[in-house]
Amino acid sequence: MTFTLGVVLFAVGIGLSIALHEFGHLLTAKAFGMKATQYFIGFGPTLFSFRRGETEYGLKAIPAGGFVKIVGMTPQEEEAEAGGRPAGGPHSGWSPQSSGLGIGARTAHPESGRPGASAGSRAFWRYPAWKRVIVLAAGSVMHFAIALVAIYGAAVTSGLPTDKAIVGELQPCVVTAGSTDGRVRDCRPGDPASPAANAGLRNGDEITRVGDTPVRTFEDLVTALRANPDRTLPVTYRRDGVERTTMVSIEPVRRAPIGSEQKGSDGLARVGAIGVAPALFEQHGPAGAVPATFRFTGTVVAGTFGALKTFPSKVPRLLDALAGQPRDPDSPVSVVGVSRAGGQALEAGSVLFFVMLLAGFNIFVGVFNLFPLLPLDGGHIAIVLFEKVRSWVARLLGRADPGRVDYAKLMPLTMLVIAVFGGISLLAILADIVNPIANPFQ
Repeated sequence: MTFTLGVVLFAVGIGLSIALHEFGHLLTAKAFGMKATQYFIGFGPTLFSFRRGETEYGLKAIPAGGFVKIVGMTPQEEEAEAGGRPAGGPHSGWSPQSSGLGIGARTAHPESGRPGASAGSRAFWRYPAWKRVIVLAAGSVMHFAIALVAIYGAAVTSGLPTDKAIVGELQPCVVTAGSTDGRVRDCRPGDPASPAANAGLRNGDEITRVGDTPVRTFEDLVTALRANPDRTLPVTYRRDGVERTTMVSIEPVRRAPIGSEQKGSDGLARVGAIGVAPALFEQHGPAGAVPATFRFTGTVVAGTFGALKTFPSKVPRLLDALAGQPRDPDSPVSVVGVSRAGGQALEAGSVLFFVMLLAGFNIFVGVFNLFPLLPLDGGHIAIVLFEKVRSWVARLLGRADPGRVDYAKLMPLTMLVIAVFGGISLLAILADIVNPIANPFQ
């Protein structure tokens, strides 16, 4: 039951993300005075709709996206609204687009400054390039805003993933000997007490220095401790925003060697330990969560670009999965797969993973949508900027303005992009149905 609820909630979250994406286009275009005729969620037959002013709002039967129509983004729309072909001028022409963007409001024409200007005078293409870019980018901005809100909420409640040297758990003891495969048994009577506990360290303390060695990550801490067995050193840590120092006797233990550490006849190296386990998450206050949210979001964005670079090499793994081979957990997933993962997270009680998954989904969509490929918004932005640069070069050379790009000539490329990504999406959906990724919580 919890799994089903999680799947449904995640699907609803995706639907709301789509609605807010389109609302971003709608809001910015209305603010600039462009004329919108429709705002719909979904495609296909209309389930219901209503009109407010000049814009029709509604829901369609196929929940596979949404669209907003702006007058002037296609010549057909502009003729229908304005009663004829756009007026002549340096930027007049045909501009068929398939993005479905379109936004409007009863505001002043950008040139006349008078309310109630004609639909043709409020056409999308008549507005300055920077306004058109803002309208086109507003959908992705909404995705980033959703992610920021979700990540901020996680930062002040459950905390954000961290690699800092934060004490997550004080061990009751230090096990003096591990095994060559890196495993360490549980504490037993007679094991030395935890030096960290004896020194007064607590869960949540962030260790910043061991002796003269600065510590930034938990890996730094482990390296510094392992290098100083059987020594007593000052350990600096931060608690409640205040730095303190305590003397810690580092216990000598036998562990599997790392790097250049010398191993003995038993295959183990003599290293130091103090009996602490890392914190996986760091909780922030309302103010401190702001920079932490932006830092973490930046990390996720960078990771998204990295994943997109390797995306083509992962597509064949979908074919392997459909052929019955074990599903690679690093293979592409569809909305079906990511919704399933959301259900599994909620079933396992990991609300944080559910929220972070939704945030990551929005960041991925926001970044991907800005790629300079038609019919993505990034493709339309690229064309607006190309037109602007081409006009500037023409003026610089004393030539006539070449006008607007003919989208009809780009239609074959647009259809190719749709076919490629549509095909990959279909493969991912099928793989998520017949051979889903294993539950990471089991």
